[in-house]
Amino acid sequence: MTTHRAPEQSAHHPGRPVERTVVAGLVLAVGAGLAWIGGMLYTIAGWSG
Repeated sequence: MTTHRAPEQSAHHPGRPVERTVVAGLVLAVGAGLAWIGGMLYTIAGWSG
């Protein structure tokens, strides 16, 4: 009986660095968004106090 496994990926897969770059970009974008929201909350708190 044969198994239906995905083929092993080689270490030199060309799509890997691009995927890593996209993930890094998304992480930086989320961090920038959270920093912006924090800055807005800080600004609004400063106006009200």
